[in-house]
Amino acid sequence: MTTLPDRPNTALIIVDVQNGVVEDAHNRDAVIANINTLVDKARAEDVPVVWVQHSDDDLEHGTTPWEYVPELKRLDTEPLVHKRYGDSFEETDLESVLSRQGVGRLVVTGAQTDACIRSTLHGALVRGYDATLVADAHTTEDLTQYGAPAPAQVIAHTNLYWKWQSAPGRQGGTVETTEVTF
Repeated sequence: MTTLPDRPNTALIIVDVQNGVVEDAHNRDAVIANINTLVDKARAEDVPVVWVQHSDDDLEHGTTPWEYVPELKRLDTEPLVHKRYGDSFEETDLESVLSRQGVGRLVVTGAQTDACIRSTLHGALVRGYDATLVADAHTTEDLTQYGAPAPAQVIAHTNLYWKWQSAPGRQGGTVETTEVTF
């Protein structure tokens, strides 16, 4: 249903699963295992896997916290998009990476739920993409000391509201890892 012409393909997007981002994340190991399951499935089906990596003053490019977690292995042939803002499209080459591969639908995973995941989902929808959130393959850290709900509530709420997102000619939605279709 994407509004992007000639974009029938789907891509798996892995956002910011970096050491410093998910070190204390809710259900970290289970989420990473689900992402690995999706990566294997995407590769087996010849679906593009696109990796997004954040950097900023607190997450310096080239440092150990900036690196992707060791449990996830990116192939050299898979695009790596570097970003400095929550929305993975903002001032990056993500759009051109997806355009070259004819992608109009995104399957989104990663961290953090209440920041870069939400920003990227909304960024995709407003740019004409269909954007499916994998309900059990995204996570966040505990920010209750700053007034945020507990991580499980943040994740559940994001899954609930994204399940019903749509715009003219575009669709959001959620799905569990075991039910993902590319």
